[in-house]
Amino acid sequence: MLFTETFSEFYSQVKDSLGDGTFAKLTLAKTIGNTDLMNIYVRPIVEEEVLKLELKYKFQREEIVEIHTIDSAFPRLLEFINNPFLSAILFTTEFDLVYKLNKKRAVSITEAAPSFAHASPVLLEYLDKQQ
Repeated sequence: MLFTETFSEFYSQVKDSLGDGTFAKLTLAKTIGNTDLMNIYVRPIVEEEVLKLELKYKFQREEIVEIHTIDSAFPRLLEFINNPFLSAILFTTEFDLVYKLNKKRAVSITEAAPSFAHASPVLLEYLDKQQ
């Protein structure tokens, strides 16, 4: 089953939080079974004066890092929804947004109180320079 539409809705919130300076971090977690890949952590970076995303793949014995544009990160992350990850959590300074698949693979997107009081310093510095 493809989760393109629902994850696209979720990812639009990621893009909005990057644009308005509220993004703290994004984490893909809760794997199906015992997998080598345990988490994917996403944080903003600036490369050649362009805001991009660092995707850090946390395996049981190593970490691998990829750099993507904000748009090219979407299809890369989408590959891991439902295989192996059942949840993605967007942490912003305004709210936490949880994208979750249940056992029947029904999608729910829920909002919770924010876990972070401060946005990513890299993002804030980048946005300051843009003004």
